[in-house]
Amino acid sequence: MSTDPYHAVQQEIQTSLQAATQLRASYIRIRNMKGEGGEEGEELVWARNEFKATLAALEADLEDLEESVKIVESTDPRMFALTHSEVTERRRYVERVRKEIQSMRADVSGGRPSPGVAVQQREDEVEDDQSAWAREEQQMMIREQDRTIDSISGTLSNLAHQAGLMGQEIVEHTELLTDLESGVDRTDSKLNNAMGRMRRFIRQSEERGSGWCILVLILVLCILLVVVILI
Repeated sequence: MSTDPYHAVQQEIQTSLQAATQLRASYIRIRNMKGEGGEEGEELVWARNEFKATLAALEADLEDLEESVKIVESTDPRMFALTHSEVTERRRYVERVRKEIQSMRADVSGGRPSPGVAVQQREDEVEDDQSAWAREEQQMMIREQDRTIDSISGTLSNLAHQAGLMGQEIVEHTELLTDLESGVDRTDSKLNNAMGRMRRFIRQSEERGSGWCILVLILVLCILLVVVILI
């Protein structure tokens, strides 16, 4: 399976967006404090330069992110364990970030805002943007957690399958040991019976041999007696 660089780049973009949102709020605040027609001070110039530099880095990261989306779109999403709906969501995210960057560019390149309602609307927009990015980051964390849970679930399923195979092998080995034990018991019983028969045979043989010896001795003694009497 190919490596999907989307999430690593998206995380960098989320960090840059948070920094850019804070810099935009700071830049607007300093600009409003100067008032319309006021001279630009060092603080305002620094805030604008930092804001522009962050936007430039953000645009570069967005290009990398869009390139990763194009790679997935040009190939089979299943190679990256993705569905077509997930790819569509990534494309929408890229477009949403691009519009936000354009809005920020308009803030830094446009003229001074008029006081009153327009300024309040801009501050409200900044707060809304911060809330939106916070929700996006939370959703991204939830998706990452879902992927982690799916991975853990797959690992647990594999472990359960392996445990089942091991249990089956243990049962088979136990049955083999039981059969072997039964065979040993039967063999031992047969051997004991054979040894008993052997001992009885030997004892009977010894008894029969002693009787014949006594009979032969009696016969010899009788012969000797007859010889003695005849002489």
